[in-house]
Amino acid sequence: MSEENEEKATTGLQLTPTARRRTAKEEGCMSDVSTERAKLGYRLGKEEGEAFWFLGMLETIKISKVDTTGNFGLIEVVVRAGDGSPWHVHPEEDEWFYVLDGEFTFYVGDARMSLPAGSFAFGPKGVPHTFIAESPDGGKALIGFQPFQFEGLLREVGEPAPERVLPPPLESPPDLQRLAPIAARNGMEVLGPPGPPPGR
Repeated sequence: MSEENEEKATTGLQLTPTARRRTAKEEGCMSDVSTERAKLGYRLGKEEGEAFWFLGMLETIKISKVDTTGNFGLIEVVVRAGDGSPWHVHPEEDEWFYVLDGEFTFYVGDARMSLPAGSFAFGPKGVPHTFIAESPDGGKALIGFQPFQFEGLLREVGEPAPERVLPPPLESPPDLQRLAPIAARNGMEVLGPPGPPPGR
């Protein structure tokens, strides 16, 4: 792994400005994305979609903002045990969460929810939330967004996954001071580090 890629993997941050959207092929991802596919419908297999290493997780875009003109998006996230998203809020974006494998704890507002496989949770815009994988083997979930502003953060901070496996574990928590302005320009306010909300 190059020194630059090693830093991205351990800090979870890529701080290069985004230019035009590169194709999956250019980014080294394992499927091509056509901006025309949504007009006719499309199918993605189990190992398809643009995959990114993001804050210690593997996140794969299943429905991109290009497919829906930004109105909706869907990602599949694979999370190792004990990891999850920072405590955050989307001022203008609803988020929902459906567990495919394993078990997660989902905090939304003041509520703490245990979500085994097959469970669903909703994080409405303006309400702080986070998730943590609780199963010893981690977990997998689908996360939907409306509208899909989060994709900008995923592309700006994430690193195209060279293979569909979890990235190396983060050596330290994400640098929230560096992450916050990137998140803000992509419709998200970071309120605290990954893990339970402060004070819980």
